Amino acid sequence: MDDVRLLSTLGLLGAMRRVTAACEAATGVRIDADFAPTQALLPRLRAGEIADIAILTREGLDEMIKEGRVAADSAVDLARSYVGLAVKAGRLHPDISSESTLRQTLREARCIAYSRLGASGIYFAELIERLGVAADVNARAIVVPQGLTAERLLTDEADLAVQQISELKQVAGIEIVGPIPRELQTPSVFSAGRMNSARNVAAADRLLRYLASPEVAPVLRDSGLEP
Repeated sequence: MDDVRLLSTLGLLGAMRRVTAACEAATGVRIDADFAPTQALLPRLRAGEIADIAILTREGLDEMIKEGRVAADSAVDLARSYVGLAVKAGRLHPDISSESTLRQTLREARCIAYSRLGASGIYFAELIERLGVAADVNARAIVVPQGLTAERLLTDEADLAVQQISELKQVAGIEIVGPIPRELQTPSVFSAGRMNSARNVAAADRLLRYLASPEVAPVLRDSGLEP
């Protein structure tokens, strides 16, 4: 079996965990994966970390293509992702169904956990500025350097967690309230490509074809993503 080193955005963590066994059986490729936010992976790739495939936000992958690190003809869009809010299991679900109710919920929250480096955190920081609640939120927020924000719900450090829905779903003991209203979102697109420095080009290409295949689409949906 061929080994492929994969560096992937945290948003694909759940999907890749679920699909790995089937993928290895279908492609004959053993996956060695490491997960982190795109903004944490980019400097690692620029520093020369060895990988065969990178799964990043589309913007991050495009940067790697422009810098000559990813083969342009290998790039494939895998999934679209939306940002949501979560609470600890059993807690009241606040109203986030409209811009006005979301604004009120964010103002009233005791503490909100969101990510510093992830695409969701960058988006959320811009969103609270647009909604005019940035000062209120940030005065009480926990800004997580990287990782799963919903873990801060389990320790009662925060009463709301913000992240990609696919990332929220990785934490047991929480409940997803729902997505932030679609009219306020610009969804992230997660895309994959083969590194120009890939040690196993043929195996990397087999894996990319499988990840973009209809077989994987149901797993992406179940993990909170849109194929």
